[in-house]
Amino acid sequence: MLSANKVRMVNNYPLLLHKILLSLAPTQISNPTVVLLTPGIYNAAYYEHTFLARQMGISLVEGRDLVVDNHKVFMKTTSGLEQVHVIYRRIDDEFLDPLMFKPDSALGVPGLLSAYRKGNIAIVNAVGNGVADDKAVYAYVPVMIKYYLNEEPILSNVPTYQLVDEDMREYVFSNIHEMVIKRTNQSGGYGMIMGNKIKEEEWLKAKVVIEEEPRSFIAQPIIQISTVPCFIDGKFQPRHVDLRPYALCGPDGIQIVPGGLTRVALREGSLVVNSSQGGGSKDTWVID
Repeated sequence: MLSANKVRMVNNYPLLLHKILLSLAPTQISNPTVVLLTPGIYNAAYYEHTFLARQMGISLVEGRDLVVDNHKVFMKTTSGLEQVHVIYRRIDDEFLDPLMFKPDSALGVPGLLSAYRKGNIAIVNAVGNGVADDKAVYAYVPVMIKYYLNEEPILSNVPTYQLVDEDMREYVFSNIHEMVIKRTNQSGGYGMIMGNKIKEEEWLKAKVVIEEEPRSFIAQPIIQISTVPCFIDGKFQPRHVDLRPYALCGPDGIQIVPGGLTRVALREGSLVVNSSQGGGSKDTWVID
């Protein structure tokens, strides 16, 4: 059915990713060593880590498999230490280096940041990169596009209210049944308040927390996202979905993979599509 409908394949994604990782090596060598750093088997995305490492033909390592010596990173192998030039890391910033961040982290590599500062290792994505996807930044995206690119946004931004602003906070509180409030330092659907679903008693408690630390919250109007048919309990039923495209950014620009992930809110009427909150997924096909 895929070939009959001329569906564009996405199986070159690992090859594109590997090519970009190789190009980011800090030294000009013909065959840099790339590894994928995983938190380990108990991580929810461990299957993805193993799949990508296998498809790219690179080593899958945990923090204990790496060591830093003289500001260079080495991988422990059966034939001795092998220098690593690029780390595709799948662990959060604060766990990367116990000498710099969380001192009790067993997931990271002691001294990794010193090697990074010396320019002996490339870390992908870069440390601090997550600020670009921080919810607190949402409100400023149209302004950043205008400032840095001197262009108007092609797609409109969802209106975003910074609750540290007293007038905005008052507006959101007055229209709470039309709003979703999100913690800026949370992901996966955690720390979210759906104003049209929350009970009065819960809202009064949440309101106190927001007023105590307003910088930790933003609000947006509840968007009625699209629905698609899903086969549930023996019949087709509409469920809300969103689309997550895959974009790879490297020295040669941005490459969009011809497909994506459609996340599905499996609970009837729910707008929360995150897998950690009971959401599911569908393949997304791009027709050639």
